[in-house]
Amino acid sequence: MSSYLVTGAAGFIGSHLSVELQRRGHRVRGVDAFTDYYARHLKQANVDWSSAEGRFMLLEEDIAQCDLDPVLDSIDGVFHLAAQPGVRLSWGQELEVYLRDNVFASHRLFHAAARRGLRVVYASSSSIYGDAERYPSNEQLCPRPISPYGITKLSCEHLARSFRKAEGLDAVGLRYFTVFGPRQRPDMAFTRLAHAAILGEPFPVLGDGNQSRDFTYVDDAVEATIGCMERGRDGSVYNIGGGVESTLNEIISLMEELTGCRIDIRRRPRASGDVHRTASDCTLVRSDVGWISRHSLRDGLAEQLEWARSCHGAAA
Repeated sequence: MSSYLVTGAAGFIGSHLSVELQRRGHRVRGVDAFTDYYARHLKQANVDWSSAEGRFMLLEEDIAQCDLDPVLDSIDGVFHLAAQPGVRLSWGQELEVYLRDNVFASHRLFHAAARRGLRVVYASSSSIYGDAERYPSNEQLCPRPISPYGITKLSCEHLARSFRKAEGLDAVGLRYFTVFGPRQRPDMAFTRLAHAAILGEPFPVLGDGNQSRDFTYVDDAVEATIGCMERGRDGSVYNIGGGVESTLNEIISLMEELTGCRIDIRRRPRASGDVHRTASDCTLVRSDVGWISRHSLRDGLAEQLEWARSCHGAAA
């Protein structure tokens, strides 16, 4: 049995990871700052779900400023998922928040983990590719982020490499490709689309809807994350993608099919910083870690839809 630290434990991926680690017999110390990016009660519900497994302890701390020694005491490895998410809000004055919560916080954590000889598996993002040179995109491509958010996530990768060279940090980075599933953040498209279908509310589409993404079901993302802690090569960065690319228009059609409801679409201009396409080449993680995505888009979306229905049923 190991003891792991999960930063961002009250978040979407962090809470799923915390539960799975406990189900595998490990202890989890979660840390979360409960920032106001979305409602606290949603994050608290994630914490309650993690706590129900019995081997979870939460620290409400901000890793950008707290004393990290007690946070890391008696820990065997670190999953660093805490970050300020979202492409569209990362412009203008909000950039200060992204620099603090993504770059500076990671800098502090990497330094503290290196001093203790702890492996850190940290979250990067497909956003670092920007409008990539080719698709599917592999890890050898030159990163070309087109949003401040993507720039901060690429900065974390560079920080990890710097700490590896200067202080011997053992770190593995994960470039997640659009993770979805039950308890997805409320600002993300699948959650908003499910709610629009259930409640009959309008759904805004930014652009023509032909923008495509490589979607990754959350259980697959968690499996990859744990696998990289156990078997990932020190210093590597891996794509974590579902391997099936779909446009937003195709997702809307699938949601309508699953719900039997016609969704009221409202067209809006394309947002700054949104890439037109993402597609992952996961050859490297399959070779090094033995991980492959196992959940289909349809089955995963059906699971997320069922979760959304249960939320509205509970609210009613």
